[in-house]
Amino acid sequence: MVLTTTSIRESEESLHCTFASRYVQEPLPKFKIPKKSMPKEAAFQIVNDELMLDGNPRLNLASFVSTWMEPECDKLIMSSINKNYVDMDEYPVTTELQNRCVNMLAHLFQAPVGDDETAVGVGTVGSSEAIMLAGLAFKRKWQAKRKAEGKPFDMPNIVTGANVQVCWEKFARYFEVELKEVKLKEGYYVMDPAKAVEMVDENTICVAAILGSTLTGEFEDVKLLNELLTKKNEETGWDTPIHVDAASGGFIAPFLWPDLEWDFRLPLVKSINVSGHKYGLVYAGVGWVIWRSKEDLPDELVFHINYLGSDQPTFTLNFSKGSYQIIAQYYQLIRLGFEGYKGVMENCVANAKVLTEGITKMGRFDIVSKDVGVPVVAFSLRDSSKYTVFEVSEHLRRFGWIVPAYTMPPDAEHIAVLRVVIREDFSHSLAERLVSDIEKILTELDTQPSPLATKAVRVTAEEVRNDKGDGLHQFHMDTVETQKDIIKHWRKIAGKKTRGVC
Repeated sequence: MVLTTTSIRESEESLHCTFASRYVQEPLPKFKIPKKSMPKEAAFQIVNDELMLDGNPRLNLASFVSTWMEPECDKLIMSSINKNYVDMDEYPVTTELQNRCVNMLAHLFQAPVGDDETAVGVGTVGSSEAIMLAGLAFKRKWQAKRKAEGKPFDMPNIVTGANVQVCWEKFARYFEVELKEVKLKEGYYVMDPAKAVEMVDENTICVAAILGSTLTGEFEDVKLLNELLTKKNEETGWDTPIHVDAASGGFIAPFLWPDLEWDFRLPLVKSINVSGHKYGLVYAGVGWVIWRSKEDLPDELVFHINYLGSDQPTFTLNFSKGSYQIIAQYYQLIRLGFEGYKGVMENCVANAKVLTEGITKMGRFDIVSKDVGVPVVAFSLRDSSKYTVFEVSEHLRRFGWIVPAYTMPPDAEHIAVLRVVIREDFSHSLAERLVSDIEKILTELDTQPSPLATKAVRVTAEEVRNDKGDGLHQFHMDTVETQKDIIKHWRKIAGKKTRGVC
C-alpha cells in the first residue's frame, strides 16, 4: 500500500473557495513582492476581479486597435504565444510567414517589385516602431549625402502637419530631428500640401503625409504633395522624399478606393507604414514598414547576428517579441483575401454612415469627419455655452461607451470634438444604440445646467463692471469665447497631451 501525506495548508486550500479564504481579506501587494505564495485559483480570481473595473474593449470607441478575431485565429495565437519572433533559425516557418506578409503588403501598396522578387520591409510592434525605422532610414540617407557633398549634416528636419500622431514627436525628440509642422485651421484639419512644400528646405529629410488622420480620419492629398514636391526638387536640385503614415488607412484605401494614388505609384513615396493591429484586423502589437526598394534602406542600419544559429539580418528597435501577431496577420490575409477585407471595410463605412445620419438628425452637432477616409465619425457641438463635448463624453461612460473628446491642434484649438472609431466589431445595432444614448444624455444636460459652463459665464460677467460703480453693463459673451474658456478649464483638469488620441 502506498502512503501519501498532505500538508494542512494544502488541505485547507483545497477545501475552501477563494471568497471564503484569507486572500480576499488582505490588501493586495502594490509595491513589494509578497513574502508568501497563494494558490493559483485565488491569484486568478483576484486579478480577474480587479480587471473587471477596466472598460469593455468592444465599447472602447476611442481606439483604432482591433478588439475581436475569429476563434480559429485565437487558437493559433495561443498555440504560438511562447515563440520568440527573433529566433529566426529556431522558428523558420514564422520567419517565412513574416516575409510573405511583407511581400503581400508591398504588392498591395503597388511597390515596383516583380512576382518573383523579394520586397523590402519588416514587421514591427505597431506603427510607432515602423515610423521610427522609416525616419532613421531617411535621416541616415540624408546625412550620407550631405557628408559626401561636404555640407553640414547636424540639423535635419521633417515637415508634417500639426495633426500627426504623437509618435512622430517622439521620433523627432529621441533622434534629434526638428519637426516642422503645418498649422491647421477651422474647417481644414489636415496638412495643406502647398504650405508643407513651402516649409521644405535643404535640411528636410522627408515630408510625412498621413493616410487617415487620427483626429478626423481624413486622407491627406499625397498625389498633390508629390506633384508640388517634384516641382520644387527640380527647381532646387534637392531630392526630398515622401513617407506615408498609413497606420489606419493602409488597409482601407486599397480595398475601397483602389484608384486613389497615395502609395508607391507616386515616385517620391519611398516608404509606407501600416498598423496590422488596426484595420489589418489583428490584436494589438503588430505593424509594418515597407520600402520602395532596397536602395531606400541604408545597409548600415541592418544588423547581422549569428548567435541564435545561422546569419540573421535584423532591423528593429527591439529584439525579443511574440510571434503570434505575425502569425495572426498572415491568417487574416489568407483567410479574408481581397474580397474579405473589402467586405469588412464596406461594412465599417456603412455603419459609420448610420451613426453620422443619426447624429446629424439631432440637429445639435456638426460633422467634421469626411466620407472618404478612415471610418471615423468626429462631431462638434454647435452650441457649447450650456455644456461641452467633454461633459457628453463623461456621461457616455455611464452607458459603458468610451468616446474621447479633445481639442484640435494649432491653429484650431478652439474646436473641440467627440470621435467614434468604427471598427469591424461595431455593428449597425450598436450604432443605433449609441445614437439613442447620446440623445438621452443631451436631454438630461438640457434640464441640468452645467456648473462648468455657468461658472465660466458668471465669472466673465462679474469682471465687466462700470468704473463708476453703477452696476453691470448689459453683457453678451460670444459663444466661441465661452467655448475657449471651457476648453482651457478642461485642459487644466486633464493635464495631459491630447494630440494623436488613438
